[in-house]
Amino acid sequence: MNTAFQWISATTNHVRGWSWIKRLLTFIALLAFLASTFLFYTPLGTQIRIFLAETVITTQHREWAWIFVGAEKRDEMVRKLQGQSDEHAKEKQDLSAVKFDKDRPIDELVKVKDVSGEFWKGKMMYVYDPRSIRVVVPDKVGEGERITSMVNRTGAVAGVNGGGFVDPEGLGNGFAPIGPIISGGELLYIDQDGNVPQHIVGFTKEGTLVIGKYTYPELQKMGISEAVMFYPRVIANGKPLITSGDGGWGRGPRTAVGQRADGTVIFVVVDGRQAHSVGATLREIQDLLLAEGAINAGFLDGGASSELVYNGELVSKPSSRYGERRLPSAFLVFDHPETVKNKRIWDGLDKIDAGGSYDHPDYQAELKANQQKKTTTTPSSTKKETEEPTGTGSGKGTGTGSGTGSGSTSGAGTGTGTNGTNNSTNAGGKSSTTTKSGDSTTQSTDKDSTKSTTGTQKEGTTGTGTSGTGTSAGTDSGGDSATPDKTAPGSKTGTGAGTSTGASSGSGTTSDKTGTGTPAAGSGAAVPNTDKAGTSTGTGAGASGGAGTSTGTGTGVNTGSVSGNGTSTGGKTTTTSPQAESGSNPTPSATGEPAGTTTKP
Repeated sequence: MNTAFQWISATTNHVRGWSWIKRLLTFIALLAFLASTFLFYTPLGTQIRIFLAETVITTQHREWAWIFVGAEKRDEMVRKLQGQSDEHAKEKQDLSAVKFDKDRPIDELVKVKDVSGEFWKGKMMYVYDPRSIRVVVPDKVGEGERITSMVNRTGAVAGVNGGGFVDPEGLGNGFAPIGPIISGGELLYIDQDGNVPQHIVGFTKEGTLVIGKYTYPELQKMGISEAVMFYPRVIANGKPLITSGDGGWGRGPRTAVGQRADGTVIFVVVDGRQAHSVGATLREIQDLLLAEGAINAGFLDGGASSELVYNGELVSKPSSRYGERRLPSAFLVFDHPETVKNKRIWDGLDKIDAGGSYDHPDYQAELKANQQKKTTTTPSSTKKETEEPTGTGSGKGTGTGSGTGSGSTSGAGTGTGTNGTNNSTNAGGKSSTTTKSGDSTTQSTDKDSTKSTTGTQKEGTTGTGTSGTGTSAGTDSGGDSATPDKTAPGSKTGTGAGTSTGASSGSGTTSDKTGTGTPAAGSGAAVPNTDKAGTSTGTGAGASGGAGTSTGTGTGVNTGSVSGNGTSTGGKTTTTSPQAESGSNPTPSATGEPAGTTTKP
């Protein structure tokens, strides 16, 4: 005993020395071990796992039930549920059991009230004349219709969801029904040979509720006027069909229909998968309808499709995160059902698209909104910042000439470049940079901001332009430049540093002396280079000349304007700068066809 106490004490002291993260992870691991042991090695845990699997099987994500019971057990459970539904549908219905009350007041058509159970809440609607119930389908080809829309479009008093449909990812468009749809005695849709028995919920032209598995010829013989496909049947000729267990479908949103012997139809719509209502079992709804005096009852489509509309308003709370779903059919109640006409929207269609996430409008809008949130950047809080377009790139060519000089330089040169990339840094006041790639243009102009422009280039087309001659002061080492310096003209002084890396072909003149010079002030107008002929004027620093291939770096103070002529071969590149104000303005160099994006932090 003392040894055990000492071990517990030592372990406790040891754990106290752990970091809080280590203690948390250990607690989670221990909790998972205990929960797994309970769920998989105790009878009660096994019952819980089976119940959870049954609940998942009745959703659009049936395959996930393997998490609780394994794939083999899941498939066995699905076969058992299907076999049970088929077995309950076998008993033929006694159509003479319903005796309609013909003395009911004409102004009493429907009544809606709240109902609830231990884990669920919902609505119950009484329809006192079953002949007022009609099946209604969507009004246009390509998608289902929300019940509120159907009710308002047709002038119905109320409506509930109807039959099942193909529902990819739980985001189907509601236009691909399963089983037959009959309205006004007309077969509007059927997805297989009419001689194959299918589960149906419907009404005869006299108003008798019929639930079971029938062929289409049998339905015609019985005089079925309204019908959709769904199951299971839970009350047959006054007898409950679920006598043990909860029905095997777990808890969830439900829509069910039953009929009393006097002809009154009872619709039940239960909310589910929500905090205020987890959902009901089949057994709970069966027992509720039995208590209401139903002699025949069965279920309509449930889950996220379950809903009730009354007086034009949705009075239930569907579990879909997008609210009401688009559906292929509904049972609607009318004051004058004989006036209802449905369009034959499925006639002539060779293929029906069931939809999915790719064309779901609400899902796509949500996806787009999330993407915009990820790409949106927060503007800088700095009031005055420097705009700095930058780019990286490389070019290739050949050239002759070398030298170092200062003072006045004039000359003209011709150069070629292929597959180049813009490498420029420009810091200063008001500036505008336009970059073209193919047929797309990204333009940004910002007076007081910091901006980064990065571009890559494609092979350019040939363009011609006129470069200039003028006066510069500073020190420059390098060869000819195939692209003239382009600095905005103006009467104000700017200082800058630029680096030119690459090769060019051309010729020019330069002084082989070293010295300093004072440039004269001047003015000029900037004309952007284009992919065709054009003229550019501006101020610049640097000189070229000599023979050979060179790489150089130059600094200088630029004032005034330079004008001249020359020929340049390159891509679709346009760099435009308005008048420069006082500040640092290194000369950009452009070659090729940059394609880039502009980001603003």
